[in-house]
Amino acid sequence: QVQLVESGGGLVQPGGSLRLSCATSGFIFRVSTMGWYRQAPGKQRELVAHITDDGSTNYADSVKGRFTISRDNVKSTVSLQMNSLKPEDTAVYYCNRLYRGVAIESWGQGTQVTVSS
Repeated sequence: QVQLVESGGGLVQPGGSLRLSCATSGFIFRVSTMGWYRQAPGKQRELVAHITDDGSTNYADSVKGRFTISRDNVKSTVSLQMNSLKPEDTAVYYCNRLYRGVAIESWGQGTQVTVSS
């Protein structure tokens, strides 16, 4: 049974940083492309970053240069380092496994990130 458990969210002031983590189980992590998504109130869920099995990364324009995705194939975790946070980064953040660019697992509970002064 696949499990995706996100953690690390919280309330941070604009310009601050947070590091999100996603613990996974139930599939072969080391050969999987993993992504971080976010969903703001009233908006569709969007992919903000993904990392392939060989470590190649890609970012949405809105977070490029501020967010960094990484993976630990020993621990089967994927992380998202978020710097220079802006109020528009406020959202619930989720991780998922991607196949051909599409999230294929059931969504976890997500972790809330709120950027506000």
